Amino acid sequence: MIDVLIEKIKKTKAPIVVGLDPMLGYVPEHIKDKVYRERGETLEGAGEAIWQFNKGIIDAVYDLIPAVKLQIAMYEQFGIPGLIAFKRTVDYCREKGLVVIGDVKRGDIGSTSEAYAVGHLGRVKVGENEYAGFDEDFATVNPYLGTDGIKPFVKVCDERNKGIFVLVKTSNPSSGEFQDRLIDGRPLYEWMGEKVSEWGRDSLGDGGYSRVGAVVGATYPEQGKILRKLMPRTYILVPGYGAQGGKGADLVHFFNNDGLGAIINSSRGIIAAYKQEAYAKYGDKGYADASRAAVIAMIEDIDTALPH
Repeated sequence: MIDVLIEKIKKTKAPIVVGLDPMLGYVPEHIKDKVYRERGETLEGAGEAIWQFNKGIIDAVYDLIPAVKLQIAMYEQFGIPGLIAFKRTVDYCREKGLVVIGDVKRGDIGSTSEAYAVGHLGRVKVGENEYAGFDEDFATVNPYLGTDGIKPFVKVCDERNKGIFVLVKTSNPSSGEFQDRLIDGRPLYEWMGEKVSEWGRDSLGDGGYSRVGAVVGATYPEQGKILRKLMPRTYILVPGYGAQGGKGADLVHFFNNDGLGAIINSSRGIIAAYKQEAYAKYGDKGYADASRAAVIAMIEDIDTALPH
């Protein structure tokens, strides 16, 4: 799947991923009003409103981008109806030819980690039949429990041609409380980067990049520069662009000399673009068109910053 992602990045010339991480506050009133009249102000109504909101954005941007990322917490808060909206969105994105990253940040030990891996990336056996659960193409993984928590994911990825992105240096302000702690004179994120490279060394795709990727925030460009050197064959998922402060000029060192090696995420900067002054002309009903304009602007920003 890492090779599929790379080919789609090359085809679209857009090393970006749109984060479909909706809050109800992002959903325009005309969508919510219609759904609530039909289903009431219920969890089912919320799930349906989010699904319709997502579908509008996907229809508007799918031809511009290689991938989407779904933060599962934004769906889980609405219980089972929210997870139904999550699954409907995953399936629809795949129908549109998009690579789907499940931002699930799972990680445990032994059979529990294996169950997470199977549920999101693999297939579960029921009697004589096998079924895919959520069936994303990639999943984000928390490495806090060490190799025991990662190996089951790598195994499923190798079996099913899927991939993972392991948290290394996250974009949030307090990430340094642990990730910057010195161990034998070096910050923890450097040790983690080396471990990610080790976990992925036997899972290289035809393009030379590993199925085991890393998450490194755009808000820490200097750390990204160091980690790029430590993980030359690791694809980096870069959150923190746009709403969290990251800009195209911050991203140069996340990429390799081949112009590959990184994919940049923007979530609310795109899906809630219509709420920004720059895209206010589109209005609530033009929210999807505003998202398309924001994607185009992001592509141009990153393209201008990268060497050619």
